[in-house]
Amino acid sequence: MKRQEVYNQITEMFGVVPSMFKELPDSTLELEWQLMKRSQFDEGPIPNKYRELIGVAIAAISKCKYCSFFHTEIAKLNGATDEEIEDAVHYAKSSAGWSTYINGMQLDYEQFKSEILQACEHVRSLQK
Repeated sequence: MKRQEVYNQITEMFGVVPSMFKELPDSTLELEWQLMKRSQFDEGPIPNKYRELIGVAIAAISKCKYCSFFHTEIAKLNGATDEEIEDAVHYAKSSAGWSTYINGMQLDYEQFKSEILQACEHVRSLQK
């Protein structure tokens, strides 16, 4: 597909060709566009709103202001509330904090796995 044909598809979807696509070389433009459509916008096993909330959390951890803006706006476009966005960011902060701590302390991984599986089994037994 020629560059202008890809641009036409992008314009049809977004009303504009974002500059990030204009920077891509001809050799990858169509592939990147197809990948973005499939991974960011097509329906999948995880509803788009929740995929975008995951994107918000990942962007917060990676500290990419472009990703944070993109995923926050697309999450809102898919119906996410400000409270859901805050919750996703808070969850990312908590997860990253615990990851830093247990990795930094070099906890025994096999013991950690055993304890988590034991805790999950206990919760399952309470749910019955």
